[in-house]
Amino acid sequence: MFKKILIANRGEIACRVIKTCRKMGIKTVAVYSDADRSALHVEMADEAVHIGESPSAKSYLLIDRIVQACKDTGAEAVHPGYGFLSENKAFQTALAKAKITFIGPDAPAIEAMGDKIESKKLANKAKVSTVPGFMGEIKDVAHAKKIAKEVGYPVMMKASAGGGGKGMRIARNESEVEEGFLRSQSEAKSSFGDDRMFIEKYIEQPRHIEIQVIADRHGNTLYLNERECSIQRRHQKVIEEAPSPFLDEKTRKAMGEQAVALAKAVKYVSAGTVEFIVDTKRNFYFLEMNTRLQVEHPVTELITGLDLVELMIRIAYGEKLPFKQKDVKINGWAMEARVYAEDPYRNFLPSTGRLVRYLPPEESKTVRVDTGVQEGGEISVFYDPMIAKLCTYGKDRKTAIAHMRDALDAYYIRGVSHNIPFLASVMGKKKFEDGKLSTNFIAEEYPDGFSDKDLPAKDPVPLVAVAALVHSARMHRAAAITGQIPGHGRKVPDAWVVVVSGHGSDDVEHKVAVTHGDDGFASGRVKVGKATVQVASDWTFTDTLFVGEIGGAPVTVQVERRGVGYRLSHAGAQLDVMVLTAREAELARLMPHKPPPDLSKYLLSPMPGLLVSLAVKEGQDVKAGETLAVVEAMKMENVLKAERDGVVKKIHEAPGASLAVDQMILEFG
Repeated sequence: MFKKILIANRGEIACRVIKTCRKMGIKTVAVYSDADRSALHVEMADEAVHIGESPSAKSYLLIDRIVQACKDTGAEAVHPGYGFLSENKAFQTALAKAKITFIGPDAPAIEAMGDKIESKKLANKAKVSTVPGFMGEIKDVAHAKKIAKEVGYPVMMKASAGGGGKGMRIARNESEVEEGFLRSQSEAKSSFGDDRMFIEKYIEQPRHIEIQVIADRHGNTLYLNERECSIQRRHQKVIEEAPSPFLDEKTRKAMGEQAVALAKAVKYVSAGTVEFIVDTKRNFYFLEMNTRLQVEHPVTELITGLDLVELMIRIAYGEKLPFKQKDVKINGWAMEARVYAEDPYRNFLPSTGRLVRYLPPEESKTVRVDTGVQEGGEISVFYDPMIAKLCTYGKDRKTAIAHMRDALDAYYIRGVSHNIPFLASVMGKKKFEDGKLSTNFIAEEYPDGFSDKDLPAKDPVPLVAVAALVHSARMHRAAAITGQIPGHGRKVPDAWVVVVSGHGSDDVEHKVAVTHGDDGFASGRVKVGKATVQVASDWTFTDTLFVGEIGGAPVTVQVERRGVGYRLSHAGAQLDVMVLTAREAELARLMPHKPPPDLSKYLLSPMPGLLVSLAVKEGQDVKAGETLAVVEAMKMENVLKAERDGVVKKIHEAPGASLAVDQMILEFG
């Protein structure tokens, strides 16, 4: 077996590969950029090599630097992870030339499947079902309009070298083709260095279901069942599961066999994924083949009991697959939720900064956390904002969802915005619970974007009870301390007023009575209005999670002290409260409320990023809906448009400027 492997990647996937290498007794080499000097994958690896500046084009995408790192450290093989150079044939060729093993497919297979236009032609030859469309390269906007009209609206415009949702747009009419084609082409050039585009028919209400394949160099090619990846936003997967709640055994077998046929047609070796779109009648069409390990591979591992990274390493070393197709089973159900540093309340704009507190849920037989960050680490503007992949496992789908809800409640992140409230909301949607999924799920369930109203309606009594119990416990501790000083003793009241902040509406007051139990201040009887609940927990003053039972039902609540108040988080919802005495509440009602500043005159950057272009100049009249600027963040271009008619009074930033979140770009007169 290999003695040393270099991981040509970063973040959670680098950490994931290192874990398997440790299990196999293989030493590891990490590579890192300036921004990743203190990253978790660097800390975990046996050795680490600096390969360049923070932008990926000046570090993780430099083939010669990585090959040299292999030579300098004596690494015999390279695992590319996903993204970056994982599907770059030139990288595989350069490694082969240096007599270093690439843990993945050979260059011809990467080339054949990496080009979406050529891969569709090959799929047709292999008798794999494909989506109707134009298989050639689109020359320009005029050509795109012509092809779209011939294929028939709606159409999907895609970058030939694309992936991860970048360089993709749906167009339902000619004007959407005109704008979307240029945006997609620009994104493709920025992300992949290749702006070739193609167009295919967009299938309404599709499911995105993919087949995991694995192949060795001894003629064995197998499929490891499917993954349902239909919950997507901007063509980026958000939640994946295995198996699919939609497929029957007949369709699963047919899709698996077609995936194997395609893999054999290109002499595929290693782990790969054949993606399909499936319509409401279970007709399926080839979408693309990813010649690498997928982000969502853990759900396949959880239901099959296989370690895909280990299989990739063993195949690369020349070993045979140790099982046959008949041995591949489906045991239980697995879910994966991608936890991102992004703000779901601001249209999912990426969030960067330091992880001031980071406490993922404890791993167990039912919970798995694949992460590449740690407390104190930095979420950089240079890379994908993924924090972790949270996976849960259960005997069936309902159980896996229940475990996911509990794990999301226990995921404690502070310092950057994150999408956990959104993930909790998806888990609570009836259509999701019923398995009625499509790639339109998010657009249909959140037509106006995500907001607090999308969170499951919750009885406020449990959280109000926790707040009152925690605050009362703190006051009892303070009284016990000051009571030891002559003349400073004080009595803690049993009655409180819990004021829940309205966030734009009126505050809500709850009259609460607390009776602590004999087994500690974190347990007792709490009366909220006319309701009385029994609370039991072993919470202590240093705990960030209040884990226990309320009214006999298990509950996990994040409790954060914020000045004189508390912030409680549960089921995706946040509750800002103050626990006051009756007199304090009376005085609080008299406090004036400062109105928020009027920002309607300004165009502010909604995210940290690069100001790519300005479409207006000072003194120009603009109409509502007119494009004002384009800001690029995380390789995605975001078009900022005027919300109302106005006149541009002053431009504060020029194209090329690096913007902070809420930085002023221009102002209106």
